[in-house]
Order: sequence, then structure tokens, then C-alpha cells
Amino acid sequence: MVAEPLDMPAAVAMAAKFKALSDPVRLQLLSSVASHAGGEACVCDISAGVEVSQPTVSHHLKVLRDAGLLTSQRRASWVYYAVVPEALATLSGLLSAGADSAAAAAGVSA
Repeated sequence: MVAEPLDMPAAVAMAAKFKALSDPVRLQLLSSVASHAGGEACVCDISAGVEVSQPTVSHHLKVLRDAGLLTSQRRASWVYYAVVPEALATLSGLLSAGADSAAAAAGVSA
């Protein structure tokens, strides 16, 4: 349960993360990275299942990086992306707290 409301800086940070996830292609890319062993994947592996051009994939990955959801590391000619576990835990915590509050208000266990 959320102990207190988000302050403005925290709300802005969370909104940026949710905004980055609001696009289906970005959500698909994040899911693809997160589902790879170790939560890390080469761009060559994750772009294969997405039906947009390579420059568009790169743009979406940059948005996810800028939102703090992914990190990237160049290895030779490929870029590897990894999820930021703390960012996902923060989003999950906020959503779980909201679900718990709603369930408690409705008299249902979450």
C-alpha cells in the first residue's frame, strides 16, 4: 500500500516511464529484452520479431533508455540492451499498491 501520495518529482519520473511503455512496440521490445536469459539481449535478437524498420526500433530503444527502463552497451558492432531491475520494481510497486488499495476499498483480497 502507498504510504503517502507521490510528490511532483516522483510523479514526473514515474509518468515518463509509463509514457515510454504506452507504445505497443516499446512494450514489445522491453518484454523481449526482459525475457532473454539474464534480462539482456542483442539488438539483432530483439528486432527480429518487431514489424517496424531498424531505425524505428533504434528510436524506440532510445526512448526506453531515456526513460531509465533499459541500459545499453556496445560490444564490437552490436549493441546489447539490459533491463533496469530497479525501474521495473518501482513501476511494479506502484501498480501493486494501487491494486491493493482498490481491492481493499472493494473488500476483496488482491
